Amino acid sequence: MESWEPGTPGVLTLPSGRLIRGRGLRNPLPEGAEPTYGLYLLGKPPPQVNWEHGWLKWPDFWLPAADAAAKLRTAWERADGERVELACGGGRGRTGTALACIAVLDGVPAHEAVAFVRRNYDRRAVETPWQKRYVQRFTG
Repeated sequence: MESWEPGTPGVLTLPSGRLIRGRGLRNPLPEGAEPTYGLYLLGKPPPQVNWEHGWLKWPDFWLPAADAAAKLRTAWERADGERVELACGGGRGRTGTALACIAVLDGVPAHEAVAFVRRNYDRRAVETPWQKRYVQRFTG
């Protein structure tokens, strides 16, 4: 299975070389290959898609459900050779927070993960102080 292409808009390259696409579900599906797995970070069940996916219950501007670490670890593991995307409504707050947690799983120190995602994915990722604290305390 092919991964995303490095440098593709919205695709975060982790230190290990794994690639994960972040996006906002309010935006059209990007052109190109579809994901093989998606993890959707929403307060309600995600829309139907044509690929395998999971749902992490996560209301807008808040923190995720208790099973977040396991679901984020699954996304990180699958990104080793699969096209994985993470998405919420806008693609910044919840998606950025989840990408920062996955960066921690990939070896980025927790206190540097938000800056890593803002530098390499979206400068406005991780929107609230409690989302930032969540990343700083994330151990996976």
